[in-house]
Amino acid sequence: MGLHGDSRDLSRGRTARAGPRRSGGLRGGAAVFAAVAAVFTLTLPPSVPGGDSGELVTAAYELGVAHPPGYPLFTLVAKLAIVLFPIGSVAYRVNLLCGLFGAVAASLLFFTVFRLSGSYAGGILAAGVFSFSHLTWQWSTAAEVFSLNNLFVGLLMALTVRFEEAATAKERSKIAKIGAFCCGLSLCNQHTIVLYVLCIIPWILFRLLKQKELSLGSLLKLSLYFSAGLLPYLYLPISSYLNQARWTWGDQTTLLGFLTHFLREEYGTFSLAKSETGSSMSEILHSQVTNMRTELSFNIQVLAVWANICLARKDRPNPSLVWLFTGMFCIYSLFFAWRANLDISKPLFMGVVERFWMQSNAVVAVLAGVGLSALVSESNRVLNNSIGLQCLEWLSAMILVTYQIYSNYRICDQRTNYVIDKFAKNLLASMPQDAIILLRGDLPGNSLRYMHYCEGLRPDISLVDQEMMTYEWYLPKMAKHLPGVNFPGDRWNPVEGILPSGMVTFNLYHFLEINKQKETFVCIGIHEGDPTWKKNYSLWPWGSCDKLVPSEIVFNPDEWIKLTRNIYNWTEEYGRFDPSSWESVANEEMWQARMKTAFFIFNLAETANVPSNVKTQLYTHAYNGGSGREAMVRAKRTLRKG
Repeated sequence: MGLHGDSRDLSRGRTARAGPRRSGGLRGGAAVFAAVAAVFTLTLPPSVPGGDSGELVTAAYELGVAHPPGYPLFTLVAKLAIVLFPIGSVAYRVNLLCGLFGAVAASLLFFTVFRLSGSYAGGILAAGVFSFSHLTWQWSTAAEVFSLNNLFVGLLMALTVRFEEAATAKERSKIAKIGAFCCGLSLCNQHTIVLYVLCIIPWILFRLLKQKELSLGSLLKLSLYFSAGLLPYLYLPISSYLNQARWTWGDQTTLLGFLTHFLREEYGTFSLAKSETGSSMSEILHSQVTNMRTELSFNIQVLAVWANICLARKDRPNPSLVWLFTGMFCIYSLFFAWRANLDISKPLFMGVVERFWMQSNAVVAVLAGVGLSALVSESNRVLNNSIGLQCLEWLSAMILVTYQIYSNYRICDQRTNYVIDKFAKNLLASMPQDAIILLRGDLPGNSLRYMHYCEGLRPDISLVDQEMMTYEWYLPKMAKHLPGVNFPGDRWNPVEGILPSGMVTFNLYHFLEINKQKETFVCIGIHEGDPTWKKNYSLWPWGSCDKLVPSEIVFNPDEWIKLTRNIYNWTEEYGRFDPSSWESVANEEMWQARMKTAFFIFNLAETANVPSNVKTQLYTHAYNGGSGREAMVRAKRTLRKG
């Protein structure tokens, strides 16, 4: 009787505490959402950002399949945003959606901390410091999957807290089922969250088992709810079967094709890239800690550690949850550092890797919010001055959040960022009528696809992806959406023949020969694995791209200089962007385009077997035809390095 009485008293105590916290948490969460949504909406980029954004928006617009693992949930919700939001470009609408995802994530972090500690200031600290860090702000205002992943991180932590404070078996069962569904649903976006799911599920099952509320039937029900969360993946084979999208990735109509996409085998399962040699595990962990200090501040790291130190006191509330969240952070950080096979000494690769640290930063922010509350509580125990300490708690939280906004607002304010937009429009505008563009790389590929398919620019042009042509699914699915392009086989391969599957391979030379009626360009660069085009074609500079020209056509320097001198209207200052950003890559390409023709002519003068007077003319053309002396100096330096 005594044990049951203690249990009922504990349940009543939890219910009594949960009452005011529930209403306060909801009101505070709503206020945090409104504040963060206002700031994010104010700083949204008006058009397509760099990276995967162009491809993700195009997949949603066309109802195709995005790159592995497919992101079906993001694709479907983004399509709704494109249809329902009445303002801005197609990309802006998805940017806005992601900003709202980020605001919901902030409110969930606030809710988690408030329910753990009862501290408004701690909740605001966690939500504000995380949301207005450079990384989170940057990727919450771009059409990317990261803000939705942040939302799920906050949601799973909030549901875990709600489960812990549930007073009855019925309530625990209800929250467990909702949590199981949300765990499955979260995996329909970014797969890195599986590491948190694998921590939370055993913890929930253990708690149910401890309460003697776990049976075979309840376990089966939870499995069904989890499976229901995965239902958006049915979109992949449906979209692939219908084959109506002008841009899509993979063939998921077979089980093998579906698993290949779902497991990211074309990138490397459990890796960021295929066949890449990355930095060591220790280097990545060190960079993560350093980056966290930059993003969140040293004070936040200290408060997160303090939250764990305070667990030594037996009267601290919910100690198991703090240990759980700390374990999630440690397991995720170690596993990601092990599998992040990119060289982070390269700024662009560092930019790719650091985005995944947001998932661990969210947990650290929650621990810091709990740590702030614990610090005030311990100080009050010693000083017995609750009013003064509460004022100090609020002041500390507001100073840290305000400093985040002050530090990052200028760089994260993307209202006037049209860099990728202008890059893609310049490339498309420079092309002749009915041209074929052989795309290579994320920057030209994703940005041009967005402009071509979503904004309807240059419908006369045909976009063909060089890398995708080497996949056996690409042409059988996409050739019908490229009616102006002839393909001499089913798959691009430098060695022509018939594969065991019956597919006919073709090389680039025969592709060019069968499409001689059209002008063909490569953007940016040409696949090194197939040199057959050199038999009868040359590459002539065309801004950031190159034109494949039959060898019998004689190069006329005067004519080519006039044709390409003012090919782009580019006014961005050289070197003004962060080297790890896609804006920096686009800007560099456009500046390099200014001297490509000059460098090409200079190299021709150096290597061609022509009379000395012709060489002199070529040198003169090179000096006068690009960007003058600056172009020649850069060209000579480049030639010497080569």
